[in-house]
Amino acid sequence: MPELVFEDVTVRFGTRRRGTVAVDEVNLTVPAGAVVGLVGESGSGKSTLARAAAGLTPVTGGRILLDGQPLDAVRARGRRPLQMVFQDPYSALDPRMAIGASIAEAVPRGSTTAQRRAEVARLLGLVDLPPEMSTASPDQLSGGQRQRVALARALAGRPEVLVADEITSALDVSIQGAVLNMVRDLQRRMRLTMLFISHNLAVVRYVSDFVGVMHQGRIVEYGPVDDVLTDPRDPYTRDLLAAIPHAGV
Repeated sequence: MPELVFEDVTVRFGTRRRGTVAVDEVNLTVPAGAVVGLVGESGSGKSTLARAAAGLTPVTGGRILLDGQPLDAVRARGRRPLQMVFQDPYSALDPRMAIGASIAEAVPRGSTTAQRRAEVARLLGLVDLPPEMSTASPDQLSGGQRQRVALARALAGRPEVLVADEITSALDVSIQGAVLNMVRDLQRRMRLTMLFISHNLAVVRYVSDFVGVMHQGRIVEYGPVDDVLTDPRDPYTRDLLAAIPHAGV
């Protein structure tokens, strides 16, 4: 279980004179084996920070460390210890591939065809899908099923860190709870370090051990989730809580 650390991370789009700072000198620690919820309104920079951790968005300044080692250097050695699950389950999967093939594609090399097939069945079981679903195409699945497949595909890479970016916001309310229960159970069973991003404070409280509140590209508050959400110190955190009906989430 590695620790994920953001040290003075800045992400800028455009030029220095005419650019936009999406993430502004963020310092954030995701302790080994813990879930850190990152919450903030749209445009706060939380998804940009997640994409930077996944290597999908260049970092302008600062660095991202995994157990004290620069994450870019870890990737350069051929390791993929961090995997990301995206918000939109409809665009996360290749529509031309059966879901079993999509999951198998992410399994580390060196396995035989039979071993990959068995691993796909195991991963589908982990996300509560039957193994026979491996032959289905993404357009045959519901949104909740697609998100489960996307999670199975992320787990196929055998990550030590999982970044989940608004993974229930595109799902029907009726199935959000089941997906959240599954994610929380998998994180505990597999002892994953997890950065869980959401705009929903109730969701963050349900799945997280710690919470970071992000506003205008900066972390304005961080601490144990119950402490932050029951006794917020920053005015922005209080505003987020006040905007939710029955704010005692």
